[in-house]
Amino acid sequence: MSTVLDSVRSAPSRAVRAARQPSLQTDLLQITKSVAAALIAWVLAVNVFDLTSAFLAPWTALLAVHITVHRSVSHGTQTVAATVLGIVLSYLAVELFGMGLVALGVTLFVGLLVARVSLLRDEGVTAATTALFVLTTSWTLQESMLMDRIFDVLIGVSVGVLVNLVVVPPLVDRSAEQQLDRIDRDLGDLLEDMAREMREQWSDDDSQRWIDRTRRLDDDLDDVWRVVRESRESGRWNPRRKLSRKAGDPAGYEEVLRRVEEGIAQARGMARMIHESTVSSEQWDDHFRERWLDLLEETGRRVGDPQGDVAPLRRDVDELTSEMSTRDLPHMLWPVYGSLLANLRNIITIVDDVASSRPVRG
Repeated sequence: MSTVLDSVRSAPSRAVRAARQPSLQTDLLQITKSVAAALIAWVLAVNVFDLTSAFLAPWTALLAVHITVHRSVSHGTQTVAATVLGIVLSYLAVELFGMGLVALGVTLFVGLLVARVSLLRDEGVTAATTALFVLTTSWTLQESMLMDRIFDVLIGVSVGVLVNLVVVPPLVDRSAEQQLDRIDRDLGDLLEDMAREMREQWSDDDSQRWIDRTRRLDDDLDDVWRVVRESRESGRWNPRRKLSRKAGDPAGYEEVLRRVEEGIAQARGMARMIHESTVSSEQWDDHFRERWLDLLEETGRRVGDPQGDVAPLRRDVDELTSEMSTRDLPHMLWPVYGSLLANLRNIITIVDDVASSRPVRG
């Protein structure tokens, strides 16, 4: 019961935190802009230009509002071409076959065929859907109506592009920064969990689970790559890129992501070495195990902390390496210890490089 009450009490704070997420704010802004663009296009088509059956104007306005200004312009151009093509196909089909199923079928077939053309591939299906709308909402198609509908399309796309350009054109840098921080925290949590679980009796199932977590981190990193590419695109033709002092450098993010990929690969290599050692039932040296686990846990804690400084840990790893080199250890253990020390040192180096080169951290 107390858990339910705690969940209810914490709901407002969770909602506030969610509302502050840059990705959610961008989504809500894009939805608002799409609605505004559709309404403006409708009012212009009906009340200003007095166009009949002006549904194409708000519909193409919705199609033209994309996540970035560059995409709005490039896709908007394709939308105009595809929609006009759909209108012309409808007109020609009716002229040849009359209004009916034959005209509709031929137009849809040709429209979907055009969707395979590379120049219109992003918006190619728009030609078919436009033809579908036109033929199913009209009993006749006249030349004057043809021009009205082409004008509807131009109004809709123009309004969509202008709204996206003028009304707070999105920069997704903050989303990229936020997701990079999340990757850091997840990697740090993984290292801490490995250290904590290895202080007890761990099994090959535990080490396999750590390997699986590194694969999930790779999947998450793919999402971050997508956001970073959107960040680069969001700055093209966007006046906010020059005006915003908080705008990051997408090229800097890309370099950071490459280093983070290396860090995750090092963590996976470490987990695999532990897994192989567990499967083969190799007995670890107690002194090495305790010292190395201390360093692993501390590295994880600092990796997950936006203000954490991992650089001093490199010296500690070097000291442990030097110390273990003078101890009388079974020869079969040195490949394991050497790999684990090298992996941990590489992670520290990578995270230190990431912290110093990130456009924004924290």
